[in-house]
Amino acid sequence: MSILRRDPTSYGWTIYPEEDFQPPLSPCVDQPENPPETCPFCAGHEDQTPPEIMAVRPPGSDPNTPGWRVRTIPDRNAVLRIEGQVGRRGEGLYDMMNGIGAHEIVVETPDHHGLFSDFDEALLSDIVWMYRERMRDLVKDPRFRYIQVCRNYGVRAGARLSHPHSLVFALPVIPRAVREEISRAAEYWQMKERCVFCDIVNQEQTDKGRVVFQNSDFIVLEPFAARTPFETWILPLEHESRFLDLADEKIVTLARAVRLATRALASELGNPPYNLILHTSPIRVEKQFDMQHMPLAEYYHWHIEIIPRLRELNGFEYGTGIYVNPLLPEKAAARLRGVIDQNHAG
Repeated sequence: MSILRRDPTSYGWTIYPEEDFQPPLSPCVDQPENPPETCPFCAGHEDQTPPEIMAVRPPGSDPNTPGWRVRTIPDRNAVLRIEGQVGRRGEGLYDMMNGIGAHEIVVETPDHHGLFSDFDEALLSDIVWMYRERMRDLVKDPRFRYIQVCRNYGVRAGARLSHPHSLVFALPVIPRAVREEISRAAEYWQMKERCVFCDIVNQEQTDKGRVVFQNSDFIVLEPFAARTPFETWILPLEHESRFLDLADEKIVTLARAVRLATRALASELGNPPYNLILHTSPIRVEKQFDMQHMPLAEYYHWHIEIIPRLRELNGFEYGTGIYVNPLLPEKAAARLRGVIDQNHAG
């Protein structure tokens, strides 16, 4: 008989069919056509992009020249623009505003053919540092309410260029997915006076079956009601609400957790397309999110979600919001642990 599981951080349900129902998984990423000769992100092509906002480069080197390790630039085809005013307005019951925000590209390496899952800890630490610093800069703008960091790898995951890169968006609104997580976390606190994500960490440390990896600061796990095969979460062990408050000494341990998670997924699934998404507390908290005597920072917990894009959603899933996952998270976790153990043994 199939099993339904509910995600404790949302109202979402996932159906796990009977074990003999195993649709094929899609291996190997389909990369965009983007040769290095014409790639604007490659070293030596700095004049083909807008001027850099920030970069990790040798001391004393000039901006917009080769020699950088990680580089952040505005997206030339930005869906949100930083110039102008929000201009909130309505037409009857419909609300709208101007497309104000920021849309930045974090170019993760000068190596056009580099694989995120193969980056060393030093480079991943630079990338994590860049995410944090871009948040710390963008939070200064009073028009913005949320900063979204994400990584799209492969055409199926929405990538437009093959050169390794991430995206940073500053939004004048709080996204629906984050708003729903916050609402659910608030309800959980009102019932139990505990953070739901902290309880997940504690439960998974006790159960162990869905844990992939853990170090001194972070846990990597397959969530109880994973929506897709090999959906993977990375959470701080200690309660932390805002990613931009990440301490310097935790940058390396987070880079290590990201590296092991993405390497295990690439090894087990044949380098699949995926989305890596950072969920963090809004930078400007709406009054309804601060419960009486309990600020949002006490009950919301930042985390990273990695979603391999192994298949397309069907009409049932779109129509109901209920996912069908042919692989129990306990089995996915065991396979990823096996990959990590094998790599460490080697």
